[in-house]
Amino acid sequence: MKRKLLALLNRHYRRYHDLAFYALTLLVIVLATALALSITRRKNEQERANAQQKELSVSEFTIRQKPIYVALQEAGLSNREVSAIVDKLNSVADTRKLQNTDHYSVSVTPDGQFAMLLLHKGLTHYYVADADGQLVAGVSDREIQTRVKSTAGKINGSLFNSMQHDDVTVPLIVDLTDAFSWNIDFNTETRNGDEFAAVWEEHYTSDGQITGQDLLAAMYKGQVTGENYAFYYNDEFFDETGKISKKMFLKSPISFRGVRITSRFNPKRLHPILRIRRPHLGIDYAAPTGTPVQAVADGVVTFVGKKGGFGNYVEIRHANNYVTSYGHLSRFAGKTKKGAKVKQGDTIAYVGSTGLSTGPHLDFRIKERNKFVDFLKMKNRNSALRSIPKEQREDFEEMKTLYLRALNEARAAGAAPAATTAEDPK
Repeated sequence: MKRKLLALLNRHYRRYHDLAFYALTLLVIVLATALALSITRRKNEQERANAQQKELSVSEFTIRQKPIYVALQEAGLSNREVSAIVDKLNSVADTRKLQNTDHYSVSVTPDGQFAMLLLHKGLTHYYVADADGQLVAGVSDREIQTRVKSTAGKINGSLFNSMQHDDVTVPLIVDLTDAFSWNIDFNTETRNGDEFAAVWEEHYTSDGQITGQDLLAAMYKGQVTGENYAFYYNDEFFDETGKISKKMFLKSPISFRGVRITSRFNPKRLHPILRIRRPHLGIDYAAPTGTPVQAVADGVVTFVGKKGGFGNYVEIRHANNYVTSYGHLSRFAGKTKKGAKVKQGDTIAYVGSTGLSTGPHLDFRIKERNKFVDFLKMKNRNSALRSIPKEQREDFEEMKTLYLRALNEARAAGAAPAATTAEDPK
């Protein structure tokens, strides 16, 4: 029986082989056709979904332009729908604290159905969306990355303009001048050719938006000031010896931008209006009206108001029997009241031209034990308030070494046309 079966198979092998081949070919054709149809169907579905998305009506506004609930109403949504959407948004965001510059978008379908509300507040995105007839809400934070950058150059005109030429931002320039504000008066002590260098930490988003900059170290080498360093450590700036940069008095009651000294301490000055010689027991800082005036030291306000030829006037009592006064002001800061405590660097008023004044400027004076003294001469006697504690000295020295290396590398590279990236000294 077995031999007969084998003989039958051998005799009909070709026919069976052809039948099997045709059957297999047909199966492959069927499967390929099914797969092609499936791919085409998915593609069509995706195209329909994309088309539907493109058909969504999207409107964008800032809070200043239009409140959110108004935009929802104008999109054709009922008061009930608007209330539900705003309540859902409030579950993830405090809409009472929105700023005028915050912006948002409202999306609706072609048939007027709500699709999504997307609110951008700073680096955080809040959303409310319709998911199969149910409102859902959530929060999406943008990832912040950090890099360390550095720059170096020479003064040409002013520190402000020279650093801006190197694409350094204004807040960072202000941070650098603040770090040296107890050692250098950028109104009077800068000269063309003075050198500067800075190392800072920059925070940015994946799309390149800079969200903040923190100064880590700075150097200023001047013809008048000599070589000065500032290193950030434990929330303070210290010099290269480990002494804190902060001293009892700031070097100037006004920041360096657009300010110049027009009259110094002079016991025989000819008064520009009265045309008589009488002592000028202070310093005149010419600056645009509205320029902030800072308290040069911690103290207590003892007088706020009008005072004869000084016009609008502020007087502050400080430790160690010092008193400072600020005249010809345009207006006072809101917190500047008699008896109020002020901190060094607080804005107490704004430059003006009230009283006997030929133009906008600040008349600044200081008394020591009830005697007027020349601020430009006496301020250099200040010593640092404190130094790095012994137990932190080794850690500070290690950090300072890394910062110095980064500053020196920036100086060696010279004043580049743009800030250069440095290796993180931390």
